[in-house]
Amino acid sequence: MKANQATHSVGLMCRLLRVSRSGFYAWCDRPMSARERDDLWLTGKIEAIHRRSRGTYGSPNIHAELADDHGIRVGRKRVARLMRAAQLRGATLRRYIVTTQADPRDRPAVDLVERRFYTAGPDRLWVADITYLPTWSGFLYLAMVLDVYSRKIVGWAMETHLRTELILQALEMAITRRQPSAVIHHSDRGCQYTSYAFGKRCREAGVMPSMGSVGDAYDNAMAESFFATLERELLSRRRFQSQAQAKMAVFEWIEGWYNPHRRHSSIGYRSPVNYERAHDRSHRINLEPLSC
Repeated sequence: MKANQATHSVGLMCRLLRVSRSGFYAWCDRPMSARERDDLWLTGKIEAIHRRSRGTYGSPNIHAELADDHGIRVGRKRVARLMRAAQLRGATLRRYIVTTQADPRDRPAVDLVERRFYTAGPDRLWVADITYLPTWSGFLYLAMVLDVYSRKIVGWAMETHLRTELILQALEMAITRRQPSAVIHHSDRGCQYTSYAFGKRCREAGVMPSMGSVGDAYDNAMAESFFATLERELLSRRRFQSQAQAKMAVFEWIEGWYNPHRRHSSIGYRSPVNYERAHDRSHRINLEPLSC
């Protein structure tokens, strides 16, 4: 009623809703309760986190960030209720297309993973794949390499073609950044990954190629999951007028948001960078000699 006072008389609205005018005015004069004040303050915190996440976080991630970064202990259902009241929601998923195609003449590597996407530390298992980004000036293709332990993107590249050079650029970035020893590189059987040039570079760097079966998304499920996140949080929410604009947006999303800040439920609602930092700290503690 209060929201519609400018267009309708209080008397008319009271008759239609079968409430008394005195009751309405008493409600208007009643001070805000402590719970309502807390909800108002908490909604402000939730809106700030939602904006920082580029409008992508739902209640589980916002609940985790309230606890970790702000020290606010509150129930997840209350966060969800306040988000609904403020008309805030996380990003939703749209369909995406994977663009790798197998070459029947090539001999793929054996599957060293067999859907066991788990490691006890970084740079033991990487997964890789390619997807496409539509722009007004044509398609761009994104190749990425993801560390299974932390979900961190350790290498990526974007080009206007699907030649082997694209995945070699992503692989080279991952090798330069991480300097791995005996890491498994798991992908699908796209012709780029079964090429001679890719196999040669893997042998030179001590990388062990692994490939899933044909036409089975579960054999490279973690790479598919990353592309679903990219589609949900960036590609379905923006339209790129130029390829340069798309490259900048992907760079900013991966290096400015996904790796350092985006929380993942599978790693305890921590970001890839923070998860690896926690691993490094615990590893250093375990290596320190005990004092007498």
